[in-house]
Amino acid sequence: MSCSKVLVTGASGFVGSAVVARLLLSDKFSVVCCVRDLSQASFPCEHIFFELGGGLPATALVGVTTVVHAAARVHVMSVQGADELGAFRAVNVTGTIRLAADAAQAGVKRFIFISSIKVNGENTHSGRPFTSFDLPAPVDAYGISKWEAECALRDLGARTGMEVVIIRPPLVYGPGVKANFLSMLRWVERGVPLPFGSLTNRRSVVALDNLSDVIVRCIEHPAAPGNTFLVSDGEDISTAQLLQRVARALGVRSALVPCPQIVLFAGLALMGRRALFRRLCGSLQVDMRRTCELLEWTPPVGIDQALAGVAKHYLDTKTK
Repeated sequence: MSCSKVLVTGASGFVGSAVVARLLLSDKFSVVCCVRDLSQASFPCEHIFFELGGGLPATALVGVTTVVHAAARVHVMSVQGADELGAFRAVNVTGTIRLAADAAQAGVKRFIFISSIKVNGENTHSGRPFTSFDLPAPVDAYGISKWEAECALRDLGARTGMEVVIIRPPLVYGPGVKANFLSMLRWVERGVPLPFGSLTNRRSVVALDNLSDVIVRCIEHPAAPGNTFLVSDGEDISTAQLLQRVARALGVRSALVPCPQIVLFAGLALMGRRALFRRLCGSLQVDMRRTCELLEWTPPVGIDQALAGVAKHYLDTKTK
């Protein structure tokens, strides 16, 4: 039986490695992993050095039918202002289009771009979740660069005939998660009192298993080309509920303390962390019904099951 050859960029990263692992579970795919450090070549398949913006070796795309582009520049706190946007554009826009143009020229059939819900915006209003048909409203440099890359990819696809698929996930969590989610795990596990007990916001999140599952589904599904897909776990929860369920997964008591939002806002504003207030206290919901209908897909993993996996990995690997 012939295999579809799939090239995955960012294959040593959080999302890319999960996609590769899922692809290797099936005998339907052969995989090429693109990584920035060949010492991280941990999968039993071909590995190629790739730094976004630097291009691929001429032979890398030979025989490839699908590219899953998970590599990206994410938030770098030391670069701000106009230089920040330029840095994001150089990698997430220029680098992406160079890769896509090379893929189209090599005869790649489908290009799957892992974008971000930040293209839609930062927050939603009650009862009005984001949809794939909303007018984009990115706020920060990262979101703007992802939107510009989406536009350029659609134009390239229209000119070359290469099928373009765009996926916009919200917050992604899973075993080995870093950044704010890891900090939250540490706070909860240590029993740090957290002033979020009164929050009733609604947020969509997506487990790494669910995101990688829908990405792999987009590789072959006939309804995927030309579409933008929003994805989540299918259950929206408040920040307070998320912390409570994390505590349960870790086997500890929740230490949530009720606190008025105006007090939270004032405290974080004094620390220069207004964006953090928006992420913790604001709502961000996505409507993924169209994703489920077109791809005939439902999330295979629920939030509590996914959090159990996150908690186990955290407890097994944390520094004593």
